[in-house]
Amino acid sequence: MELQQLRYVIAVAETRSFTRAAQQCHVVQSALSHQVAKLEREVGARLFDRTSRRVVPTAAGEAFLPAAREALDAAERARAEAAAVSGVVSGRLRLGAIPTVTVIDLPSVLRGFHETHPRVDVSLRTGGSQELVAQIAAGSVDVAFLGLPPGRVPQGVRSSILGRDEHVAVVALDHPLAGERRTDLATLAPYPFVDFTAGTPGRLQSDEAFAAAGLERHVAFEVTTGDLAARLVAQRLGIALLPGAYASTLADVRTVPIADAPAREEHVAWSRSQPTPAAAAFLDLLHARWGRT
Repeated sequence: MELQQLRYVIAVAETRSFTRAAQQCHVVQSALSHQVAKLEREVGARLFDRTSRRVVPTAAGEAFLPAAREALDAAERARAEAAAVSGVVSGRLRLGAIPTVTVIDLPSVLRGFHETHPRVDVSLRTGGSQELVAQIAAGSVDVAFLGLPPGRVPQGVRSSILGRDEHVAVVALDHPLAGERRTDLATLAPYPFVDFTAGTPGRLQSDEAFAAAGLERHVAFEVTTGDLAARLVAQRLGIALLPGAYASTLADVRTVPIADAPAREEHVAWSRSQPTPAAAAFLDLLHARWGRT
């Protein structure tokens, strides 16, 4: 069983397509298909059900994939650890970030990291804070940027606070509050809201602020991204509370400071296990810039 075969099988499973998997692996499809078929003969079971419309893992394939990923990750880490001894950082850095991260300019940070460590390949995924913490704990993400209510600490991972931001009210251009220089939660409470899914950290920041003020509000629309929330606000479907630095980048809406605003803290989080050379180098870069990791 060869590592390249494992890469091909994982690519097919992730893309659900031999064509897309071959493109992702930069090989011709016939070569990839041949290697997958060869591995299936070695294993003694079909790993994929193939039809003209779809490719899905069989039960044997689903059982095979976790160990295949572990084996490939271990091999890549071994190669990276050996290279790191000679001062060369290589391998893959798997990053996660909430869509509204603002305390760092992530593209700028990645540019600096790439210039220093050009042999590291970076994958970046977005998601909610809880989801990203779970992925760090599961080993599928190395480092992630989170947003949590003040005083909350992500569980099961190591973390450090990078910064704090207060929310602002986001309203339509012609909303009655659009021209106000400042508002408060009591003034906002009667309006319908667009907010994140109940129970998520992004929602809790606002829910807890209204509860602490003894106020009730109605969330008419639940969304998963700040961008979508702003688009609904622009259509006069409600108002939203979003981190100020993020809200300032949105188009076709107005932002109004809030006297008793909710706040959030942005964290960088990483695994409790020994980081890979690439993850360690990235954390070192953050430490050099922020001095907190």
